[in-house]
Amino acid sequence: MRIVVLDDYLDAVTGSADWSVLPAEVVTINRHIAGEDELVAALAGADVVVATRERTRLGRSVLEKLPRLRLLVTTGMRNAVIDLDAAAERGVLVCGTRGNKRSTVELTWGLILAVTRDIPGQQRSLREGRWQSSLGVGLGGRTLGLLGLGDIGGAMARIARAFEMDVIAWSAHLTDERAAAHGARRVEKDELMARADVVSIHLVLSQRTRGLVGARELGLMQPTAYLVNTSRAGIVDTGALVAALRDGTIAGAAVDVFDVEPVPPDADLLGAPRTVLTPHIGFVTAEEYRLFYGDVVEDISAWLAGSPVRTLNDPEP
Repeated sequence: MRIVVLDDYLDAVTGSADWSVLPAEVVTINRHIAGEDELVAALAGADVVVATRERTRLGRSVLEKLPRLRLLVTTGMRNAVIDLDAAAERGVLVCGTRGNKRSTVELTWGLILAVTRDIPGQQRSLREGRWQSSLGVGLGGRTLGLLGLGDIGGAMARIARAFEMDVIAWSAHLTDERAAAHGARRVEKDELMARADVVSIHLVLSQRTRGLVGARELGLMQPTAYLVNTSRAGIVDTGALVAALRDGTIAGAAVDVFDVEPVPPDADLLGAPRTVLTPHIGFVTAEEYRLFYGDVVEDISAWLAGSPVRTLNDPEP
């Protein structure tokens, strides 16, 4: 049996689980393959493909060219770039894994502190021989606006209270009672954008949320406010965000997710001022990798034993 693991950028997958329990050859690909023909060639001999989050699109046109494929495992229990129906039609089972959402919460707070205190800029100026180059912004008494109050948003709200911040929240179906249970107050989206000192996004990307934060919403923000996105790039109009940063209509932005990943070196956001940018590392921790790939090995073992677990589709016989 041949297992191919996609997008193992850090060459860390095989060291994060005990793959020796599987009667298989495990091949890891340490770079992103963007072209469909090259991707199909790389996966041509695979019985099992392992996809890390949503790094590579595995749509119908790719799956139809992989007659040997029988199992597809994705980290996490949701992967918007895998065509579950096309896989099922071809008899390919898709399984997922557990995930540790704490790692994204921790990174989000790291980004909030980094952008409001200009930690990267202060470090750069220190290394260049300058001492204290700007005034930071404290969080106590300020308002955190959460777009999304699910598991991650709820954890964000709890930590915000430790910083003595006020918390307001919005999502399409959020109730006053659910917001209050997390120590937040539900407001309408426009009010949140206008009142928050820090707007942090914690929504799933869907047709309803794509482009949710555009030029109009950014225009509602205070010139002293910051935008933080560790969710999905498609929720924010990147062009509008770059324009707002260049025009100074918002104070800054911290971003961990991008329209194209890995990010092209000429991407406009890379050159935008007052930004803290990280390469989609919300889930990239040793603990998360051990959980992800331990579950991947378990998924494959269970499938081989005829009792698959964490299934995401129902293949046709």
